[in-house]
Amino acid sequence: MRTLFIYPEFPKTFWSYEKILELVNRKVLLPPLGLVTVAALLPQTWEMKLVDRNVREVTEAEWGWAELVVISGMIVQKADMAAQIAKAKGRDLPVAVGGPFASSTPDAPEISLADFKVLDEGEITLPLFIEAIERGDRSGRFSSNGEKPDVTGTPIPRFDLLELDAYDSMSVQFSRGCPFQCEFCDIIVLYGRKPRTKSPEQLVAELQRLYDLGWRRAIFLVDDNFIGNKRNAKLLLPAIKEWQIERGYPFTFTTEASVDLASDDEMMRMMGEARFEAVFLGIETPDEASLSVAGKHQNTRSSLEESVDRITSYGIRVMAGFIIGFDGEKTGAGDRIVRFVSRTGIPAAMMGMLQALPNTGLWHRLEKEGRLIQEKTDAKGVNQTNLLNFVPTRPIRDIANEYVDAFCRLYEPNAYIDRVKHYYLKMGEPRWKAFYRPENSDKPALPPLREIRALAIVIWRQGILRDTRWRFWNALLTVARRNPKTLEQFLVTLAHNEHFMEYRGIVTSEIQEQLSSLPPDPPTAPVQPSRELQPA
Repeated sequence: MRTLFIYPEFPKTFWSYEKILELVNRKVLLPPLGLVTVAALLPQTWEMKLVDRNVREVTEAEWGWAELVVISGMIVQKADMAAQIAKAKGRDLPVAVGGPFASSTPDAPEISLADFKVLDEGEITLPLFIEAIERGDRSGRFSSNGEKPDVTGTPIPRFDLLELDAYDSMSVQFSRGCPFQCEFCDIIVLYGRKPRTKSPEQLVAELQRLYDLGWRRAIFLVDDNFIGNKRNAKLLLPAIKEWQIERGYPFTFTTEASVDLASDDEMMRMMGEARFEAVFLGIETPDEASLSVAGKHQNTRSSLEESVDRITSYGIRVMAGFIIGFDGEKTGAGDRIVRFVSRTGIPAAMMGMLQALPNTGLWHRLEKEGRLIQEKTDAKGVNQTNLLNFVPTRPIRDIANEYVDAFCRLYEPNAYIDRVKHYYLKMGEPRWKAFYRPENSDKPALPPLREIRALAIVIWRQGILRDTRWRFWNALLTVARRNPKTLEQFLVTLAHNEHFMEYRGIVTSEIQEQLSSLPPDPPTAPVQPSRELQPA
């Protein structure tokens, strides 16, 4: 079976990073890990090709070669998913769809033309799909009906199908699921609240496969909460450390975790020694009342500022997500987020307006209260450039204007440089360097030419051409003098300013356009009496 995998195009988002990727001649930040995992789960006698539409177009030769088209994606990719399904059907090719968007909204109009809907986790539903193909079925819908697979049997993804040079980072997955129950989160809907993990041997084998393919750059552990199963994470980290030491630390790691990482010194030490350089935290808001409303009780158990500083002290850069628009939120939420980010210095603070995602606790509550303003199948998924998709408890214009103002203040170029400088002055030394043996490393002595070129462009733009020049040189010289071991990461983080300078304009224009189409006085919902949510 000649199988053509197509990964749909993303709209511009906070994480697009086009301007940064251009500097190092890369096309995309991350590859479609889900599709290469699906490829590994299908019969290996099938012929396979993969096209990531974020990298390039599907060629006519590839359309002509295909006997089956497989498409997977997230809510934010649904427009291009629909377009690619239509192109395949126009060529009379059978189409199978799966992934988060199809699993959460299988009746969405964007995927109505698909012949096969392979929902939920592929370890369970792909065998059903394969049986249907072998029987000669021309359509089908396959669901796990709530069953979750044991991922210790998941094969190594088919990384060889990727155009590796197009990507800035590679993706691997250790665990699925999260033990918490944040009301707005769809991860527990898709993957459950009991984290399931691969074995350390499995994950190391995936790293080795990437290494054998010539990969020598960043790895993103896509787990939605890497420490959801702390015991197994602590079994994995020494194995990664040992593998890294033997090969001269060829990979850097980034992942996502809950804020309670800050209370586990052993975990942070082990992550630092394995060369985890960054972690994304879902902080959401410094307003404790809003955290309680959202069911994010784990963020109220200790000081969020102290948590950020503790993780930073281990040499692990904190990235964080923030949300505005919670029920009962008081005026000035955007300003409180700006003050929090400025005090902690978090460089990459992703901020957006609350979205009710299909089948989440938030979706069902708002549906019951009659407050949803769009159908489940019309969910947008991008909270940086879309208004709330429900009736909020305070005027939507106030929320949107606060959001745009806060986002623009966070990423005003001079303010960003000040924040990055503040952050790296308190960043701990990279702990992995204590175990680094240069004789084991096959890394070149000098940085690649593309990285030198990128650095030169950043220095020219931010240090000479723009009005950021004074702050740029002041920050660079201060960090070089007071915390020189973090200088490389500091410069990479400063380069991100190139993306945010453009993206703040995109956020402003898209939100203002949506506000202009609203009626004069959109409704607001009454603030409900305080709801007692079960602690996570």
